[in-house]
Amino acid sequence: MKRIVSIQDISCIGKCSQTIALPVLSAMGIETSIIPTAILSAHTMFPDFTFRDLSEDIPKIKNHWLSQGVTFDGILTGYLGSVKQIEMISGIYKDFGTEKNLIVLDPVFADKGRIYPGFDMEYAKAIASLCSQADYIVPNITEAAYITGIPYREVCDMAYIETIFDVLTQMGVKNTIITSVHIGDENGIVCRLANNRRFSVFRSNIDAPFHGTGDLFASTFTGALLNGLSTEDAAELAVDYVNETLCATLKNNKHNWYGVDFEATLPYLMDRLYAYSNSY
Repeated sequence: MKRIVSIQDISCIGKCSQTIALPVLSAMGIETSIIPTAILSAHTMFPDFTFRDLSEDIPKIKNHWLSQGVTFDGILTGYLGSVKQIEMISGIYKDFGTEKNLIVLDPVFADKGRIYPGFDMEYAKAIASLCSQADYIVPNITEAAYITGIPYREVCDMAYIETIFDVLTQMGVKNTIITSVHIGDENGIVCRLANNRRFSVFRSNIDAPFHGTGDLFASTFTGALLNGLSTEDAAELAVDYVNETLCATLKNNKHNWYGVDFEATLPYLMDRLYAYSNSY
């Protein structure tokens, strides 16, 4: 069984970050360890949420694992609480990264043209320095714009996306998947790989702005790669699983406003993963 470490916060209520990554990756047959970067009473869309920074614990966890000879097949990084933590995660990449394992970075700090509460431009510049150390980065279109310094556009085209890709490549980023790309009546992802190969996956837009869908995409994509799927198949699976989950959530008249009902669609994910795995 492959093992991954998920590095991101625990939002005690909210269906995001670790509370998505842990069940999704586990359901995909991957032993999932965690490094919690912070504990929040609820995610940042809730008013008056509590926040406890766990920066002091991160080096202690890392050093204990090193003393035990722990290794990982993958590292997934999501919400980090500070510039200081970015520096710590860079050290984790160096200590646990190998030529054989997989590092996926979801630079969670902005969406819909705005930076999340608790972040600023200093953070955006710092997270950019971490991007070149990952095998894949999966920013949404807002985060990609801030990371590259290119003005955000709510309405974009492929020429705009290519400009962002060019800057990311100049920054040393290997493989990029930009999520939450709206073109016409569709929403999806656009990818440029290190070999300059490009592809996109678009589906009909579902106008339902739920928190945590980026975490769902990143977790599913990473788990699919660790299960041996190609980058294109992993991205397609992740897009379809997010869409399936959005549709299932909207069908439930009693769904919560703060997150999607991914628990109900895990069987869909496992069936799709099984079908892909048997096709190789």
